[in-house]
Amino acid sequence: MESVGNIILYFIVAIAIIVFSVLTVTTRKILRSATYLLFVLFATAIIYFQMDYQFLGAVQIAVYAGGIMVLFVFAIMLTQHPGKSAEALATHRRWLGLTAALAGVAVCGYALFSYAGFGGRLLTSGVDVNMEKIGQFLLSTDKFGYLLPFEAISVLLLACIIGGVVIARRR
Repeated sequence: MESVGNIILYFIVAIAIIVFSVLTVTTRKILRSATYLLFVLFATAIIYFQMDYQFLGAVQIAVYAGGIMVLFVFAIMLTQHPGKSAEALATHRRWLGLTAALAGVAVCGYALFSYAGFGGRLLTSGVDVNMEKIGQFLLSTDKFGYLLPFEAISVLLLACIIGGVVIARRR
C-alpha cells in the first residue's frame, strides 16, 4: 500500500508539470519558455524517482534537463535576440489551437480511463521491468529494438544545431 505522502507528492508534481507545461507554450519570451520546460523535465524526473526508477530519473536529469536544455538555449541565443517578444496570435489561430488541445485532452482521457488496468493499481503490475531489459531494448537492432530511431533523432538534432549556426552566421 502506498503512503499518503507519496500520493500527495505525486499530485503536487503532476500539478507542477501541468502548470509549467501550459506556461511553456503560452509565454511570449522564448528563454522563459525554455526555463519552464526545464522545470517540466525536472518534475518528470521526480516521477521516475518516485516509481523507484533511479536510473531513468538520473538519465532524465543528465540528458534532458542538462544536455538538451543547453542545446535549446544555445540554439535560441544563436538564432534570435532573446529579449524580443513574440507577437500575439490572431484570434482565429488561438481558437484553432485551443480546439486542437481540447481534442487531444479528450482522446488521452478516453485512452487512459478506458484502459482495463486503470483501477487504482499500478498499470505495470505483473510485468517484470528492470534496467537491463530497458537497456537491451534501447540499444538492440532486433525487430523491436530502438537503436535506429535513437540514432536518427541524434542526427536530426545535429542537423538542427548546424542549421541554427548557419542561420545565425548569415545574420
